[in-house]
This record gives sequence, structure tokens and C-alpha cells, in this order.
Amino acid sequence: MNAFEALGLKAEIVQSITDMGFTAPTPIQEQAIPVLLSGTTDFVGLAQTGTGKTAAFGLPLLQLINAADKFPQALIVCPTRELCLQITNDLQDFKKHIRGVNTEAVYGGASISMQIRNLRQGVQIVVATPGRLIDLIERKAIDLQKVKYVVLDEADEMLNMGFRDDIDFVLKNTINRESIWLFSATMPPEVRAISRNFMTSPKEITVGKKNSGNVNIDHQYFVSPAHQRYETLKRLIDFNPGMYGIIFTRTKADAQEMCERLAKAGYDIEALHGDLTQQQRDKVMGRFRTKALQLLIATDVAARGIDVDGITHVINFELPDDMEVYTHRSGRTARAGKTGICISICHTRETFKIKQLEKMVNAQFHKLDIPSGKDVCRKQFFHFMDKLIQTDISHGDYETYLPDLIEKFANVSKEEVLQRVAALEFDHFLKYYENADDLNAKMDSRGRSSMVDGNRDSGSRKERSSFNRRDNGYTRLFINLGTKDGFYKASFLQFILDESNLKKEVLGKIDMRDMNTWVEVDQAEAGKMIKAIDGKRYNNRTVRMNEADGGFKRAGDEGGGGRSRPEGEARKRTYAPREKRSF
Repeated sequence: MNAFEALGLKAEIVQSITDMGFTAPTPIQEQAIPVLLSGTTDFVGLAQTGTGKTAAFGLPLLQLINAADKFPQALIVCPTRELCLQITNDLQDFKKHIRGVNTEAVYGGASISMQIRNLRQGVQIVVATPGRLIDLIERKAIDLQKVKYVVLDEADEMLNMGFRDDIDFVLKNTINRESIWLFSATMPPEVRAISRNFMTSPKEITVGKKNSGNVNIDHQYFVSPAHQRYETLKRLIDFNPGMYGIIFTRTKADAQEMCERLAKAGYDIEALHGDLTQQQRDKVMGRFRTKALQLLIATDVAARGIDVDGITHVINFELPDDMEVYTHRSGRTARAGKTGICISICHTRETFKIKQLEKMVNAQFHKLDIPSGKDVCRKQFFHFMDKLIQTDISHGDYETYLPDLIEKFANVSKEEVLQRVAALEFDHFLKYYENADDLNAKMDSRGRSSMVDGNRDSGSRKERSSFNRRDNGYTRLFINLGTKDGFYKASFLQFILDESNLKKEVLGKIDMRDMNTWVEVDQAEAGKMIKAIDGKRYNNRTVRMNEADGGFKRAGDEGGGGRSRPEGEARKRTYAPREKRSF
């Protein structure tokens, strides 16, 4: 007997699961399905990505809805197009033996008229991204009055992407619902607020510890000077010849730049970021899923919701500003009980974040040395030899050519043949790495790196004010933009880099508040950033940027007549509504 049957699922659904090769539920499925089959219990499920959450809510939904009623009875809201399509495809597999049940994926980047036409033909389950769902509600193209079950999948992701108002709007428009099912990898205060405001005595189930990471992931980190980050990345890829992975960057500009550099160096890689059309995204993901690409490089926003089987490595080209984003990045590997490796490339002044991450995911992070050139060559060599030995020669008429081969190599020893094969395969590696530098950051007696950005000597710093400059070569700047302007750290970083046309390597710590932000900038570039951004217009008001102790001029003040405000003080302002984003 299939173990899913014992959970209370009907035979048609169990048959579909059996056809897919699943006989035993995952922990989240085992605990959630019996609760959700009641249909009237609000539910909060906390579990990491890759633990089978789609089946945990998808299977009960298929059993609860009435196929005879041709209107939306269940609504699944998720953060991205990729996850929306993934959930819809999974539901198609789950309902293989159920007749009369229709599902529809509604998301931005696809024809809204086609989605409206499909909805009018009769759909019981709607899977939607927040932005497109709001569009359909405002066009009166979808009726949520008869929706009984609302599922919020990856709730923390949606809130992190700025969809709080959208979620509130949707929940206020499903007034006749019988239950809300909320699934999340972490439980930040914003997710808890949804539970408190819209749910009634929800049943909460946690698989693993709250906010913890997947125990099957090996967390590794490498310390590298910022100016050698790309070379470190390249070396780590070469040191793992069987890698099939995702590289995360903070900005789309970084994703595109790294992709172009690695592609030019001969790697099978493409970028996934917000500038791509839906057709381009689908093409890239199609190539990655079929392993026509070894590597995918992506921003956090673009990669959310990606579920690809068999990913061996996740590489953080830089640590995320928001520590909880790390959980979602690392969750791309070690899915469905498999193991995986999450690698982070850190600057020496970022190592304190590693301690924070260890506490957050409740796992030890292993500091490893960046491989030397010889290490890379050795690893590649033995990987190739293993492939050579394991090559299947049972198919093909190779024996026909053996006499010619034997004659050709009659005067060549076996050792020389092996040497020539190795030279043919590894000549480019040996030439590239024969004089490779040691990329490991050197520490002085006080535990500080002697290799700072641009090879600056940390011991020769000039005396400077402790009020606005830390002793790491940065100037602290104030800007009158904050989270109330619709920014989160990744989008703020993108904004200031785009406006100033500077590289992210010049930035240090970013401290965001509701109405203002302090950002550390390399001393040599601080003036350029101020000149580029100060006086710009954003949401119909003037942006002000200056050194943290340089005062703050009111928008509209002429010359230097504005009253200087102490650091941390800011006057009240009126902000434009937070921009809605559709993924």
C-alpha cells in the first residue's frame, strides 16, 4: 500500500503519485496533508525549499474542490513566474487521473487576453503572481467571491519582494474563503503579521528549526580580496569539474558582466535577470534544465522560484545584504533529500556575516583555502581520467578500427599514449595555471588582511575623522532615501550604482532606515557618487546625498542655506506609494 493512501488521499490522486514514482511522503507532506484535507483549518507550514511543499498543498486542494463547479475555488499566490509555472505543471501531474479539473497560471510577461479567455472557459484552481492577479481583479476578469482556499506559497519571498500590499488586497477580496494555507521557508515578523491579521487559530507545523537551512547542504566560504573575486570564482569553478550550479550576484549588471567574461573564457553559462523578456527567460531556463548549460548566473529576484533537479553547487559571488536571502539561495541545491554545496566568496571585512549566518541556519560554515593552480590542474586531470576509464565502448564498431590503431601506435609506449592524451586535454589548463597567483588573503598579526581592495596597504592609512569614516578606507555618505521609498537593499544598491555608474566593489556597509540611508563608499569615489546623485529627482522630490557630517539641506533650499541636521535626524516627508512589481 502506498503511504500516501494512509494520509487520507483518494485513490485517483494516489495513483497519479505512484505513476510519478513517489511512494513515501516527505515530513512536511506527512504532517500537512491530514490537516489540510479538513478544508476549514487555517494553516502555517514552515519548511525549506525543496522539501515537497507543492504536493503538501496541491494534493489536498485537488481532493477538496468540486470538478462540477466551473469557477475558481482555490487560489495559489506565489512570488515569481517560474514558480507559478512549476506549481501549475506539478498540479497537472497530480490530477492525471482526475477528470474535469482545470488549472490556469496567470503571471506577468504573458498574454493577459489569453489568460482571461482561459479563465472564462471554467477553471477551478488559479495559480498567480501578485502583480498579474491584481491586474485581473481590477479588470473584473476574475471573480474571487467563491474562492474557498487561499494558498500563499513562499510567503517570505513575496514580502521580501515588496508584495505586502498586494497580499493584503487579495486576502481582503476573498471574503468567503474557508481557510488560508501559508507556506514559508522562514518566519520573519511580516509573515507573522499576516497570520495574526487574517488567520484564525492557525495550525502551525515546522519541519526542521525555524529559519534554519537544509541539513544536507555543506556550507563553505572562501576569503578573497574584492579585486580578485572574479579570479577566485573562476578557480572554484575549475576546481569542481562536475559542477552544475547557480551563481548569485547582487545586481543584474554584475550578472551580465560575469556571464560575458565567463562565456568568453569558454564556460557554458547564461545570465538570468530582470532585463530579459519572458521568452528569453524561458529559453535560458530550458537550456539549463536540460543541462545544455553547466552554469546559470542570476540575481536574487530573477532566480526566485527556480526549482531544477540535480543542482550540485550554489555560489554566492557576494554575500547578500539581507541574511535571510542566503537561505533561499542555498535552497536551490540539496533538494528532495539530495546533498549539495553552497559556496560563498567573502571579503575579509565580511567574515563577521558568516557568524551571523551560522546562527541563522544552525549549521557550521567551513573556511577553505582557495585552490592553487596546481590543485586545479590535478583535480581536472583525475576527473578526466575517471571519465576516460568509465567511457562506454559497448556501442559502436570500434573493433573495426583496432588493427589500424594498433599499427599506428606500434612504436609508442602506453605511458607515452597517456601523456599525449593528457597533453591534448590539459595543455590550456597547464598554460593558464602554471604561474597562477596565490589568491588567499594574507592576515597580519592582528587578524587583518594585508591585501585590501586594489592592493592598498591597510597599515598605511591616513588619520581621519572617526565621525564619518571607518578605518577601512571608506567615506560614510548620507542619502535621504530609505525603505519608505519602496527600496530594499538590493534595489537600493542597484539604484545608486546605476545613477553613479560605479562598480559595487567601491561600496562598503549599507545601513538602511525608514527615511534615510547611510552608505560607505571608497574614499576615492565618494565625491563622484555625490556629484552623480545629489540633486536628482526621485518620486517627485529632490534627492540629497552628502558626507554624513556634512549637514542635510531641505529639498528646494538654494545654495548652502539649509539647516544642518545631526546624523540620524530627519524631518517628516510625504512619500509616493510603493511601486508594484510584476514577476
